[in-house]
Amino acid sequence: MGAPSNSGDGGKNALLRALPSVEQLLRRPSLEPLLSGVPRARAVAALRLAVDRARGRLVASGGPGFEDADVQHALDTLAAPGLRPVLNATGVVLHTNLGRAPLAASAVARVAEVARGYSNLEYDLDEGARGSRYAPLVGLLRSLTGAEDAVVVNNCAGAVLLVLAALASGRECVVSRGELVEIGGGFRVPEVMRQSGAKLVEVGTTNRTRLADYSAALGAESALLVKVHRSNFALVGFTEEVEVAELSALGRARGVPVFQDLGAGALVPLKGEGLSRELTVAQAVAAGADVVAFSGDKLLGGPQAGVVVGRSALLARIKAHPLMRALRVDKLTVAALEATLALYRDGRAEEVPVHRLLAQAPEDLRARAVRLEGLLAGRGVRA
Repeated sequence: MGAPSNSGDGGKNALLRALPSVEQLLRRPSLEPLLSGVPRARAVAALRLAVDRARGRLVASGGPGFEDADVQHALDTLAAPGLRPVLNATGVVLHTNLGRAPLAASAVARVAEVARGYSNLEYDLDEGARGSRYAPLVGLLRSLTGAEDAVVVNNCAGAVLLVLAALASGRECVVSRGELVEIGGGFRVPEVMRQSGAKLVEVGTTNRTRLADYSAALGAESALLVKVHRSNFALVGFTEEVEVAELSALGRARGVPVFQDLGAGALVPLKGEGLSRELTVAQAVAAGADVVAFSGDKLLGGPQAGVVVGRSALLARIKAHPLMRALRVDKLTVAALEATLALYRDGRAEEVPVHRLLAQAPEDLRARAVRLEGLLAGRGVRA
């Protein structure tokens, strides 16, 4: 038998039982001005939300009960889209919680143009037959990276999963212990890799891995030599790692392809005070990486996507894998990425917002912060 309720609990329970039903509220005269002209479905949703708000308030603090103001609050909540623009004053340009890279104006315009109607997403207008949705991107990616072929999926983790599933399922992937990183949302690269069916062979130590470590681990079951970019941390001090050119030379000598997960995926060298040197995709390809995967919405400055470039024979196996269908991108991603890549092709990388933001001088940032503070103060908001 449960403990008896005290008088306070009894009063709260009485208020909870007294909460009005949606039908009662629809007939309440005081709510007519608020609900006039509101579609019935939205009005019902708002009233349910308002009652839930009052119920939560009663449970948390004992009152007050339902108020007509709850309906206005609910209507305002339903009117506001869940995903909406915000100001990024965090100091982090590529902020995952805030949507990462803002798109260039030309990319936004292309998305709007394609979204308004039909497009030749999988239709070759020249041949008059079915085509590939990746066709608008392949030529641009080949010219910008020096790779033989390319394909695009929904994000870089998906790209890594696809590459390993297509090229190494049931076989071994050799990777440095110092590169088994955790990425956003608590997902870890080793876990993503294991889902592909590949067998991880860890070599070296957390802080030091030598070419001899990779060489000693290679055998008849070796499918790939894997190098992973440390996107969100750095090892300093007593460290050693193998560059992709050295790894590629070993791979060629032993007949094992090299796969580089480049993470952020810069297409041009970064310019800006305090920025560390990033290996560009073209540099990774030139250094001998057989397959390179990188993100579309980080240093590339485009939409969320996972880009895979590399040797034609390996890309053919990747494109033929069943996961390709599950991870494919939609027409809006293709449109935004094509427009972004076109800016790089035309020598207009400065029009990609990420590069402009990363290159801002401290005095420019300070001036913007002072202006924002003034705007907030004018609206009665304390910065």
